[in-house]
Amino acid sequence: MGLKALIYLGLFAVALIAFANWRAAVIERRAEAAFPIEGQLVEVDGVQVHAVVMGNGPDVVLIHGSSGNTRDMTFALAPILAETYRVIVFDRPGLGYSESFNPDGETIVEQADILRKAAAQLGAHKPIVAGQSYGGSVSLAWAVTHPDALSALVLIAPAAVPWDTPLDTFNTVAATPAGNALALPFITAFAPDWFVAKTLDQVFAPQVAPAGYARHFGPGLTMRRASMHANAKQRANLVHELADLQPRYGEISVPTEIVHGTADTTVGLEWHSQRLVDQIPGAELIELDGIGHMPQVVSAPEVAAAIDRAALRAGLR
Repeated sequence: MGLKALIYLGLFAVALIAFANWRAAVIERRAEAAFPIEGQLVEVDGVQVHAVVMGNGPDVVLIHGSSGNTRDMTFALAPILAETYRVIVFDRPGLGYSESFNPDGETIVEQADILRKAAAQLGAHKPIVAGQSYGGSVSLAWAVTHPDALSALVLIAPAAVPWDTPLDTFNTVAATPAGNALALPFITAFAPDWFVAKTLDQVFAPQVAPAGYARHFGPGLTMRRASMHANAKQRANLVHELADLQPRYGEISVPTEIVHGTADTTVGLEWHSQRLVDQIPGAELIELDGIGHMPQVVSAPEVAAAIDRAALRAGLR
């Protein structure tokens, strides 16, 4: 009887996982239908990179943060900038509609390189590069490893300085093959809408997601199995990559503006930007009083003003 019970239990588990994957696939198709590609696909070294291009003027590249996509930037910031700049918004590899290409998780240096090449294909050879949170890490890697391929650097609540706290449980699990196969299908398939909305508000804390943001951003794109797995692998490697990159911040010679909220508890102002500003020659830091981790949405005019200052310092205005 014990053997039969184990067999039945195993069959039930297999059936449950198969059902979760089927339901997850259905939900993913719905998300992609509701939130399709905004821009165009650029092929770089055989990898598809999703880019949204708008406006005319000096080139600005916008790079989103962890678990994001182009829609995070096109909600508020990109339309403001498009009045006076040509704005290129990228999906980072493995997220949104850009392909993943490293099974171990794309490094910030790899991401900077492929986005630089995609920008060049679109005619932006020395853009202002602006990145938020993890996108700030990629932007720093761009400035360090390709110093002649940007005109100025704007960092928005950037993850810049290595830290000691361990990776959170979700990303620790999601980064593994077992977590990808056994846990993520259930999250995609069964995560309730109220939980997704609550998680989104936590990212914005102490603010909340503005009206219309979720309908524009498309949390369902983030909740796809492949996106969560790619994001988790990147997050798992980030602190070690920053430890390697940080000693070279002093090499950054382009005008640099840093914008960070004083109430950011996701990427702390004191630990990251207040230390970073002293490591990049000539960098300027603007602290946004009471603002959390999403200035590119809740303080888009202030972020746009930082990009204007960077453009002026770079001789583009």
